[in-house]
Amino acid sequence: MNIKEIGVIAKTMGIAASKLKKADLIRAIQCKEGNFDCFATAFKGECDQKDCVWRDDCLGQSVKRNH
Repeated sequence: MNIKEIGVIAKTMGIAASKLKKADLIRAIQCKEGNFDCFATAFKGECDQKDCVWRDDCLGQSVKRNH
């Protein structure tokens, strides 16, 4: 999902998106939803949040971050 699409989701949830980076914006959305704010923090590609809508993008970002 690109940053514009994520921004639209954030806006509908009342989150000011203009100055946040993608990962921070997704974490804000996760918090607002009542979920763990864990986007891109998986260690060694391990995550137990199987039903997360951000999962694929998250694990990809986590790998980049851990190398």
